[in-house]
Amino acid sequence: MLTKSALEALNILRDGSQFTWYVIPIFAFVVYIYAVEIERKNWNLVFAGLAFWGMDWFNEIWNSLVFHFTDYAPVWGAPGDTAFLIFIGLNIEICFMFAIAGIAFGKLLPSDKKLKILGIPNRILLAVVFSIFCVFVEVLLNLIGALTWDYSWWNIKAPFLIFLFGYLPFFLVSFWVFDIKTIRKKMLVTVIIYSVDALAIIIFGLILGWL
Repeated sequence: MLTKSALEALNILRDGSQFTWYVIPIFAFVVYIYAVEIERKNWNLVFAGLAFWGMDWFNEIWNSLVFHFTDYAPVWGAPGDTAFLIFIGLNIEICFMFAIAGIAFGKLLPSDKKLKILGIPNRILLAVVFSIFCVFVEVLLNLIGALTWDYSWWNIKAPFLIFLFGYLPFFLVSFWVFDIKTIRKKMLVTVIIYSVDALAIIIFGLILGWL
């Protein structure tokens, strides 16, 4: 049986009537952010940002599959006001936020990847710190009902899995891509991430209708 929040999200899933025009300037802002970094040939940030975004798409796909197979609830849902709900836990606003989050966090990385902070490699430490920050933001969103959690092992009382699976892989992969030495290898890793996402969407979404 579906939870109340899952039913609310399902009722607006990919409903075009939800559209509002503020989506267009937000989209333009995302394009501008990438255009600036491309103009500067700052490929570390461009591919780190894309990798971060691609990892989020992967998370949203498996979250939707959890909802399909349990017929109860997704691990996280986004039933609140939105201009478009792409997946059960991903609205267009969240999507655009993750599109630029990798660039924003990447700008905070020290130029020396070998630098240690408090004796800890800076990439590892910052991935942990940034993940904790994102979990904190999610808790706030949950408290106001914008983001819903229906499982006892994924909520404000058990934030460890949100940290470990919800965010830490995003940062570790994004920072890894940031530090890859050649543009070709950065591009290869990014293409692999998006190929997995695209294949999953085609199979589970377009063919099987599970998303």
